[in-house]
Amino acid sequence: MDIILIKDVDNLGGVNEVVKVKNGYARNFLIPRKLAVECSPSNMKQLEERLKQVRKKEELMLAEINSVIAKLNEGPVKISAKTGTSGKIFGSITALQISRAIREQRGYEIDRRKITMPEEVKELGTYKASIDFGNGKHADVEFELVAE
Repeated sequence: MDIILIKDVDNLGGVNEVVKVKNGYARNFLIPRKLAVECSPSNMKQLEERLKQVRKKEELMLAEINSVIAKLNEGPVKISAKTGTSGKIFGSITALQISRAIREQRGYEIDRRKITMPEEVKELGTYKASIDFGNGKHADVEFELVAE
């Protein structure tokens, strides 16, 4: 029997997937627990509509990600820090400070957990950090560390 999964089911498939299972498994377990529906023509039309909406949302999200990447590549983000006499800063720059600087200077909120630092930043200069947006989209943001 062919069914359309409404929720993720372990060892069977994910949401909006059409799978073939035994009749008893579908009728006695999946359908009563609202994990799946029978694969009828009307349910197939609903599935196609849901998939179309999901694709549209993904396209909008990718367009937004591309605009954020373009905005981040305009120039380096400036981060100020207290320094000693030799040009070294007290402490180090973290992903949280980069996230705050992007929010203040570019107007975009980026989660600090998505920012990856290549090395520990403890001196003045220009560095690059990587931002992972998901869906295989990455961006390198340049930031400049200046003295306060």
